[in-house]
Amino acid sequence: MAHDLPTPDRPLKIGTRGSPLALWQAHEVRRCLMVVFDLPEAAFEVVVIKVTGDQILDKALKDIGGKGLFTREIEEALLDGGIDIAVHSMKDMPTVQPEGLVLDCYLARADVRDAFVSETVERLVDLPQGAVVGSSSLRRRAQLRLRRPDLHLVEFRGNVQTRMKKLADGVAVATFLAMAGLNRLGLAHVAKSAIDPEEMLPAVAQGAIGVERRVWLIYLCPLDDSTW
Repeated sequence: MAHDLPTPDRPLKIGTRGSPLALWQAHEVRRCLMVVFDLPEAAFEVVVIKVTGDQILDKALKDIGGKGLFTREIEEALLDGGIDIAVHSMKDMPTVQPEGLVLDCYLARADVRDAFVSETVERLVDLPQGAVVGSSSLRRRAQLRLRRPDLHLVEFRGNVQTRMKKLADGVAVATFLAMAGLNRLGLAHVAKSAIDPEEMLPAVAQGAIGVERRVWLIYLCPLDDSTW
């Protein structure tokens, strides 16, 4: 069990994916730790780890391994000691964690809703007959097929910026993103509308950020819950 707080000479290494949203989340965790422990930014190092899910964008997740593709390499680095903690979007986390790791710290949950994103259509209900809609989420695709079996659904992988470019290129007329992610990136204006959960059920843990650690890595200090 570790009791020493990090210093600029021995910074706490925070592992994360490299997308703009993932980096925002890692920096937000760093900010919270700086406030809670009264530490300088130099006492933390954000370590970007390339994950399979961000490198293979031309296949559906279900065909190449599922949600673990966004976490496996980060968790391996955590187990190997290459990083000290890992920051994740909780909706991307598999239901089973590797032995020796634990998720027991979460930031305050943000907007749980999905965002309807399109350059030409205002709302989900306004999609024309047979419209091409991009989504890689089995959850979203299943709900769309139930409500609108006429829609033509295509795979739509990538981060926020990649998906927006695909819309601009005409790959699809609409797609869906998480409102929480758009808000965090200052891109709330990208959403034509936020979809009511009764119209499209959000992912489990959508809008929540989790911090994963090794079971023996615990910093002992009373925390002010309002910071998180």
